[in-house]
Amino acid sequence: MAKTCQVGCFVGSLADGASTPSVIEITSSERRETMENSAKDTSVLRHIERLVSEEHNLFGQGSLADEQAKRLRQIEVELDQCWDLLRQRRAARETGRDPAEAQVRPANVVEKYIG
Repeated sequence: MAKTCQVGCFVGSLADGASTPSVIEITSSERRETMENSAKDTSVLRHIERLVSEEHNLFGQGSLADEQAKRLRQIEVELDQCWDLLRQRRAARETGRDPAEAQVRPANVVEKYIG
């Protein structure tokens, strides 16, 4: 038998605008899965932060040597891949699918995105 815990949250509102409390029961495995998914998202976000920092350092140097320009382009592609991965994970979560199914897409795929 799975253990459950109650998590308080606020949903809806009363006529006077006050939120109505609601209790949701989740199993310990659901909580563990949520924490694991959050940790994976956090890991991707940290990687994005490192890439952005490196990108800013390169931009701050002004003119770039060929090797630095190549690295800047690699960073841009990798950032696109990371953001795409996060979007996939969030979309999966929102539609009731497993976010772990999200995969890093090849550079030639994410580079074709518009917007």
